[in-house]
Amino acid sequence: MQQLLSFIPPAAKPQVIEILEAIPIEIKITQKRLSKHGDFRRQLNGTSLITINSTPNPYRFLITLLHELAHFKVSQQFSFGVKPHGSEWKTAYRNLVLPFLNPKIFPDSICSELAQHMKNPKASTDRDFKLVMALRQYDPPSLKAPVCEMESGQKFTLDNGRIFIMLKKRRTRFECKELKTGRIYLFSPHAEVLPL
Repeated sequence: MQQLLSFIPPAAKPQVIEILEAIPIEIKITQKRLSKHGDFRRQLNGTSLITINSTPNPYRFLITLLHELAHFKVSQQFSFGVKPHGSEWKTAYRNLVLPFLNPKIFPDSICSELAQHMKNPKASTDRDFKLVMALRQYDPPSLKAPVCEMESGQKFTLDNGRIFIMLKKRRTRFECKELKTGRIYLFSPHAEVLPL
């Protein structure tokens, strides 16, 4: 519990303790995974497990924890047969987030975007550009930048070493060309890349 609490905004700790003491669930902190911030699993032995990426951003960690706890609540109430991010999950997620939606826990910029997000929460906070950008303000300094900040014609690289050039913005994504293959790819506006 102490390790988990070290990732939580200080003002949220009493509420998080109260929630976690009332439910039988194991929570593990993992190394950063590129495809997800966290996940919930019901294990074969009947126990439940949440894994959450280690992050220096306490606000992202708390939002992920509440997201995964909503999956746990739905699994307890409905067992099987509901969509992973369907109306039951959205209701459980809203009910968990609402008591935390105040400026003592989240900075105003995150609090207002999170309130908007909760009107119809997506399967991932990464699908909410404004919330992602608000959370990004509380990440440690980085040489990386979101694709949306790249200029047309600017080159950038990914962690895997592939090099791209920014072409243009489409409706919601950015069209970029991989230099080695000439293939065109679409990037989310908040995808983090290393400018060259």
